[in-house]
Amino acid sequence: MTHSLHRRGTKENLARDYVLLCLPAVGINDKDHDPKLAEFLRICMKYNPLNIGAIQLGNMYSHKTEDVIKAAHGIVHAVFNSPKTVTAVLNDLKKADLGMSIVVSGIFENVDQALAEAGLKHHTANFSLGIWGKTEKLPSNEILEVTTMCGHALVAANLVKEMVKEVKAGRKTALDAGKLLAAQCACGIFNPERAAELITAMAKK
Repeated sequence: MTHSLHRRGTKENLARDYVLLCLPAVGINDKDHDPKLAEFLRICMKYNPLNIGAIQLGNMYSHKTEDVIKAAHGIVHAVFNSPKTVTAVLNDLKKADLGMSIVVSGIFENVDQALAEAGLKHHTANFSLGIWGKTEKLPSNEILEVTTMCGHALVAANLVKEMVKEVKAGRKTALDAGKLLAAQCACGIFNPERAAELITAMAKK
């Protein structure tokens, strides 16, 4: 089960949000895997990702990109806003043949199209079953569309609300607010551009 699975949103705004994960299988191909994960990140960097992260360190909004790549271990991530870009990255990864598992998270039809154009098929599909329990205690759905982009719940709902206030007052741009929120997401799957769109919409209300 991937922590990128629970993103909330509309089909329209999720169509600009794709997460790639790269990881070894423990006990099978994890020996000397760090250089392979670093190469995955280098390949992703060729296509101007919205974010990259290494679980051992953080993401490109909290650390230098070179340091994130050097810290590659266990699992690494990259975020893109276009299925065409995902296809291009997958083509390069196919040629690189790193021997690592690659997970692509996004709207199923779009991901499958990207895979098909790269000459690939998905091996396994995971679905989120949603949130169970006392859902009335949750923040509003528009806030959850932002916070669920961090699968480890490190982006606080109140911080999102504060960013909306800052943008509404003209003290921050929506993209700066999105980048500030992205810095909180340790593994780097947060999409700051999508966050900026969502914050802008909330600030207009």
